[in-house]
Amino acid sequence: MNLHESAQALRQKAVSSAELVSESLRRIAALDAKLRAFITVTPELAEEQARQADQERAGGMARGPLHGIPVAVKDVFFTRGVRTTCGSKIFAGYVPEYDSAVVERLKAAGAIIVGKTNLHEFAYGVTSTNPHYGTVRNPWGLDRIAGGSSGGSACAVAAGMVPMAMGNDTGGSIRLPASFCGIVGLKPSFGRVSRYGVLPLDFSLDHMGPLTRCVRDAALTLGVVAGFDPRDETSSRQPVVPYLPAAPVSIRGLRIGLPENYYFERLNPSAASAVRGAARLAEQAGARIVPLQVPDGGQLNAIGRIILLSEASATMERHLHRREDFGPDVLALLDQGRLIPATDYINAQRVRRLLQQEFRPLWKQVDCLLTPTTPTGAPRIGQATIDLDGQEEEVRVASTRFVRGINVLGLPALSLPCGFDEEGLPLGLQIIGPMFQEATILQVGAALEDALGLTHRQPIL
Repeated sequence: MNLHESAQALRQKAVSSAELVSESLRRIAALDAKLRAFITVTPELAEEQARQADQERAGGMARGPLHGIPVAVKDVFFTRGVRTTCGSKIFAGYVPEYDSAVVERLKAAGAIIVGKTNLHEFAYGVTSTNPHYGTVRNPWGLDRIAGGSSGGSACAVAAGMVPMAMGNDTGGSIRLPASFCGIVGLKPSFGRVSRYGVLPLDFSLDHMGPLTRCVRDAALTLGVVAGFDPRDETSSRQPVVPYLPAAPVSIRGLRIGLPENYYFERLNPSAASAVRGAARLAEQAGARIVPLQVPDGGQLNAIGRIILLSEASATMERHLHRREDFGPDVLALLDQGRLIPATDYINAQRVRRLLQQEFRPLWKQVDCLLTPTTPTGAPRIGQATIDLDGQEEEVRVASTRFVRGINVLGLPALSLPCGFDEEGLPLGLQIIGPMFQEATILQVGAALEDALGLTHRQPIL
């Protein structure tokens, strides 16, 4: 069951929280040895919280749609009394004395955290090939990457271990694994969800958001974790609105932009066809498809890489004396970031502001944009390059080409399944909206999810 189905079953007393948690733990025990989705599982704590949730429900207490639902969080979110490794050897034994803001809000809503999910070391990579805790494998193909850096969260949801897992996204780290694993991933606007109590990778690009089986589950989760937090200096006071699309969901009259440049260059024909097919479905549902030119995505990505390399190296500077404790790929990126001149970083931030200004007029023409999330299905584990239109591209660069720039802009973006490639691997559709218009992209996403009818397609494990 997905999240809202589980919540309905709990309300109808068709199932107990103890039974949901037991099934979640059973699937983790049965599957995680080959998938490596989790770093830490907390069965005793989860079972105790499930008993408490059942007692609260029996007494008439209702905390909301997540009350009594088993969930997981990426192992960068601090959890009081439970180790938070950040996928690293350096933090292998770190046990926080407090919860992150997201964990606080999940607990207050009655959600039951069954464990901490695996990730690319320090959330700095796209494969979730972790030298310390094992490689996360894609449920759609065990020889394929789950994507990164929130690969464990995506894998856990796709494999039915939990109906929701939290991730974070610095350059596509929620949307990319969502696309590769055939699930939904939501990157809210910058400042929409508190970053307090999350190990930072980047000062100005990090976003927190959920990975779920369906769009409505992402909306329910955002309603719980969103909101102002004075402990996070980047937290927005923008009011939290209802995110769950009204039933029946309608997109009639909405203006949906379909880029004519950049986003349909150098990608698998199946991915292009699937996204254009989704646009036709939106048009049939009464939306108006608006072809348009978007600002230079290549320039956005270039400055995004400069900012990330610089800020990530600054974040990790205090740990770099322990060079032998880093994986080679992450260490190479941190060393590269230390070589970037301050002038390049400052100029990247200047160009960032100019591109943010260039994007603002788009929202007078359209309510959201449709693009592919990734140019292909999931690459194989260990695969170094991807062939796109006869050009060899490095996996990291190619996989993040359509998602990285959205972090630079701080805009909300949603990835949902829109089809499958010739090898039967999932493909993702990305819906991008104006700042703090998560409700709009979730509305469009729910309508397209209903029209596509792909939520019943699950990996066979």
